Amino acid sequence: MTFAIRLTTGVLAGLLALPTAVQAQQQLPAQLQSGAPSEVPVATQVMRWHMNDADVNSFTFRNMDQLFTTRTVAHSGDVWTFPKVERPMDFTYSFGGKTWTAEQALERTYTNALLIMKDGRIVTEIYRNGSNERTRFMGWSMTKSITSTLVGAALEEGLIASLDDQITRYLPELKGGGYDGVTIRQILQMRSGVDYEERYDFANPGIAASNHINALVKNVARFADTARTIKRKSKPGEVFAYKTIDTAVLGWLIERVSGGSVAAYTARKLWEPLGTEADGFYIMDGQPGTGREFSGAGFNATLRDWARFGQMMLNDGMANGKRVVSADWVKAAQVPAGAEDGMMGGYGYQWWTTPNSPAYAALGLQGQFVHIDPATRTVVVKLSYFPPEQSAAAPETAAFLAAASAWAPKD
Repeated sequence: MTFAIRLTTGVLAGLLALPTAVQAQQQLPAQLQSGAPSEVPVATQVMRWHMNDADVNSFTFRNMDQLFTTRTVAHSGDVWTFPKVERPMDFTYSFGGKTWTAEQALERTYTNALLIMKDGRIVTEIYRNGSNERTRFMGWSMTKSITSTLVGAALEEGLIASLDDQITRYLPELKGGGYDGVTIRQILQMRSGVDYEERYDFANPGIAASNHINALVKNVARFADTARTIKRKSKPGEVFAYKTIDTAVLGWLIERVSGGSVAAYTARKLWEPLGTEADGFYIMDGQPGTGREFSGAGFNATLRDWARFGQMMLNDGMANGKRVVSADWVKAAQVPAGAEDGMMGGYGYQWWTTPNSPAYAALGLQGQFVHIDPATRTVVVKLSYFPPEQSAAAPETAAFLAAASAWAPKD
């Protein structure tokens, strides 16, 4: 007992002797200290600030409900089940002048989970790094393809009269700014012409990085509200420029025409008819009553439910015997609006297309993929944790996905 008291006293004395800086409470990065004060706890802001970092993103990308206020997208009804006939991944792919096995791709391309479906059958389902079939993974910009599908549903339901309507018909708050005169179709195709550079240099934050800080890290602004005051850079419809603010406006559109939340419309028009097996969720840019779903990059779902979304698209809008979205919409969504770039491919209605191939994909930041290949009836879902600056992981994954599509497992 005397020893314990002496030990405790000694530890306390040592702590009191430490420099003041070591004793101080956790501090916000300089970029978060300016601007409007946030009610988000400092530790949570710091974790959000670092959530994409290479040493933590394998964990954060599958635990977003621990970092953000969320809104549930409930599943309901009969589950769309797939036959499971797992086979060893006995194929290879070429990258960097070498041949690699499919198993090597898992670690080389920072994989948290992988599912390969062939003609509606699961042939590969792999969970890594502590994830499992109940884990809900952040889709990042794969969410854009979800939002696109909701626009298609609203169009079919008559809530949107035409894609060639100007967005201000439904969101008059955007009159007088960069979105005035822009059509819904042009926004779907990322050809709005507004001045929003998708650049996340947080040391020198521009409009996109500042929006990320204020809306997602600090929750002191709504992500879509930047659209109210944004300027115009090019004539609408002429120039493709990828920007999340366009999809945030589409989410706002869904909220307005449906008369409810984006999450509620997602549940009713997509998640329930899709036959999902688990609830999904959106991260929010603020607390209930003020915050909105981050419809440009904030949807989370299980590996299998992401696969159901891909299989529905492969089935021309059908899932579990139900029509989710029209076949015409599915076809139109995967048609590139302009010429396909040799490296990046083309862009349809919030879906990326593949040059010289019918394959197309929902893509998300740092390695999230729902890859759909109608030619081989293949869906591949790969949920990853690329380091922010890992430039080789994306092209190597593209080589892996092409090989997975061509793979014909032995019965």
